[in-house]
Parts: sequence; structure tokens; C-alpha cells
Amino acid sequence: MSGGGGGESASGLSARGSRIAGGARGLLDKGFDMYIADPFDRERNPQGILNLGTSENKLCFDLIQERLTRPDMNYVEPDLLQYSDTQGIKSFREEIAKFLTEYARASKALNPEHIIVMSGCCAVFATLSTVLCDPGDGYLIPTPYYGGINSKTQLYGEIQPVHVPLFSEVTDEESHPFQLRVEKLEAALQRAKEQGIRVRALILINPHNPLGDIYPAQLLKDCLEFAHRYELHVIMDEIYMLSVYEDITFTSVLSLDCLPDPERTHFMWGFSKDFGMSGIRVGVLYTRSHEIRKAVNQLAVFHGCPGPVQYVLSQFLSDRDWLDNVFLPTNKKRLKEAQNILVDGLSEIGIPVLKSSGGLYVWADFRKFLKSQTFEAEMELWWKLLHEKLLISPGKAFYCSEPGWFRLVFSDSADKMYLCIQRLEQMLHTEITEPAANKTSVEDELPNSEHDPIATHGNTPIDEVSHLKKIVVY
Repeated sequence: MSGGGGGESASGLSARGSRIAGGARGLLDKGFDMYIADPFDRERNPQGILNLGTSENKLCFDLIQERLTRPDMNYVEPDLLQYSDTQGIKSFREEIAKFLTEYARASKALNPEHIIVMSGCCAVFATLSTVLCDPGDGYLIPTPYYGGINSKTQLYGEIQPVHVPLFSEVTDEESHPFQLRVEKLEAALQRAKEQGIRVRALILINPHNPLGDIYPAQLLKDCLEFAHRYELHVIMDEIYMLSVYEDITFTSVLSLDCLPDPERTHFMWGFSKDFGMSGIRVGVLYTRSHEIRKAVNQLAVFHGCPGPVQYVLSQFLSDRDWLDNVFLPTNKKRLKEAQNILVDGLSEIGIPVLKSSGGLYVWADFRKFLKSQTFEAEMELWWKLLHEKLLISPGKAFYCSEPGWFRLVFSDSADKMYLCIQRLEQMLHTEITEPAANKTSVEDELPNSEHDPIATHGNTPIDEVSHLKKIVVY
């Protein structure tokens, strides 16, 4: 007979514990687990799973390794091994403030006291959503979007996404597929009100994951004005801020002169994507609200970063000569080259992609390879690809409103891009039945030239494309 604790379950967990333990793992988690159990390795496991599903930048490890092994990184003093400010070591926050002021082209110098450092952007999402919302509240977020946000906001904050569905069909008011407009935000907010959901925030990802799109400055301003009208917080996820490989202007929310509601506008960034350090686990929150910082800091004590890590990253950020002349230009060049290889290879086997400018991935259209235009057929295709030892991410994992879209990560070695294309070609054109006659090809629905939103790229040298034929299929 148990005493007290009326919310305790048969397993001994609290009601909250049972909810957390019973939460379904996302599709991306399931795919990653399978990859970890059977990872591709050219020498040790050539028939293992090739992972183009996890958004990690593996293109500049040589540069990072060289910088990490310089003498200035070899520094350990007692203060780095002792308890530090839960907000982050002051010198580290000062370096972050100077770095973001310059590279986000901030309208004015950032205040280090407005910065909180935590163990990754997952922790930033979890803590920020918890202090901004009550259980049952909602946040607006355009779909498709990185589905991992759901668990980060639900496990702690118990809040729910209110989807703003975007579609590939281009209407008269739009210029490209999956285009966000304020009218769509308005419609989603109204639907939430009709369902009795109190919406407290708007989450925007810029550059976008998985679309690779970059919000124009005017759209960004319009979204901020919309949020201000309805007294919504805006969480700007700019984790791919420096992973822009096209000659396009990226507008950070930090660069805007006059924010409609600065106390409700919150910026987040980290080292995982732009610096290829997903295992370092360091995320940054910048918010002007004293009360929000006070609340987040109470939780940040559970999500702190080791002192030596903060020191090493301070050295990275302060070395502007290395950043400007070595790492950033090389990273941009390698991202563009890798993107060209994957996009050209996909084009050769009849898979168009959405034109993108940032991020580490492409959003590819597999609709004509589905047996039916359903998410069941999309999942069937995904499982077949996994069976053929290729992990990419299905649109369902990003809550896409249309079945048949997949995200493929290109920020890896060229030989893996070529091998991915060969495995795709081998499976799609030999093992999957021909698409039904009444299916409409995406090429018929959307233009396909260098000036159009869905396009193929012809920038990869001919000898690299011909190399597709030379890679051994495992």
C-alpha cells in the first residue's frame, strides 16, 4: 500500500515522470539510433548506414583540430575548475558579445549582461519556453520545421506547437515554395484561439531548417510587428547564422535598428553548426528582459558549461585573423562545393531540390517516388532507404504538410555524397515500382531554371560529376 503521492504511477514515477518517460521518440531519434548501431566506415564497415540525416558540419575538422592544438589553448587555472557564474564566465560572455556585435552586424554593441550561456540550444529552448509559457500554452511555428523543438518545449514547459502550414504550391501572392507570409501567421493564431489555445510565442528559424531559406529583412520586420500586435514573445533561432554559402544578405534580428518589442524578442545561437562543434554543447541566449534572465538563470544552473570549454571557445572567438582569413571563408567555400555535388547528383537521378542559401542540408522532392501521395507511403520509402543503409530525414519528422519531401545533409566528404547518390539511384530505379500514371511530376508543377525557387545547379566540374560512375557501391 503506497502512502500519499496520489499522482504516483504503478512504476513509481510521478505523473510528470510518467508523462516524460512515455513520450514518443521522434523519427530523427529513431533513425540516429539505427545509425549509431551500424555506422558506415569505408574501411571497417563499408556496408553500414550512410548518415545524411544528422545536421552536423564535418567539412572543417582539419581547421578546428589545428586551432585547438595551438599553445594558447593549453591553459588550465584553478578558477576554470571552480564554480562560476551560472550565466556564464564573464570574460566568455564579453567575448560572445563582441563576436555577435560584429558578425551579426548588430545595430549597437551587445551587452554581456544580457547573455546566458548554457549546454546547447536544446537547453536554451527548454528553459526559455518554461519561463515564457504555462502548461497547455502554445507557440506559433511555420511548418516544416526542425521537429526536435517539440521535445525541448514539451518535456519541461508542457507547451504545444501551433503549426503555420507552408506549401510547395506557389500562389499569386508568393514568389517561391514554402513561403511564409504574415497572413498565414494570422490564420494560424485565429485557429488556435478557436480551439481554446493561448498562444504565447512565435518561433522563427533563420536560416531555416529544413528549407535552407533566409528571411528577407522586410519579412522579419513584418513578423516582429505581428508578434507585437498580439503581445507574443519572439524566439529567433539563428543557429545557422554563419552557415550561409550563397552571396545573399543575411539579416540577424540583432541587426535591426528598432525592434517593435525588444523585451519580448529573444535571440539564440550556438557553436554546433557554424563551428562544427555539435559535441561541445554550448548555446547562447541573448535577451534584454531582466525578469526573463532572472528566471532562466534559476534553471541555467542545471545546464552549465565547463570552465575549460568556455575558455577554449573564448580563444576561438577572439582570434579574428583566423576567423576572417582561414575558417569562415574556407567553411563557406566547402559548404558550397559540397552542396553542388549533392544537388547535381540528385538532379542526375531526377530529384529536384528547393533552392537554398543557408544551413547544412537541402530539401528534396521525392514525391514522384511515392506509391501514393500519403505519409504512409513516405514512411514506407524512408524505411526502404534505411534497409538499403541510407539515412535521410523524412518530411514527416519536420511536420511538413505534404508527403514526399526529405532533408539530406551535405556537409560531409565528397565521397559520401557520391555514395549517397549511387545508393539512391540503385534503390529508386531498381526496387521501387514505377509511379502511378496519374502522378504529377514536380518538374511539371514548378519551374526548374537557375532563376527559379526549385532548381538544379550546374556548378560542379564535369570531372567531379563523372566521378559518380567510379565509386564502388557497397
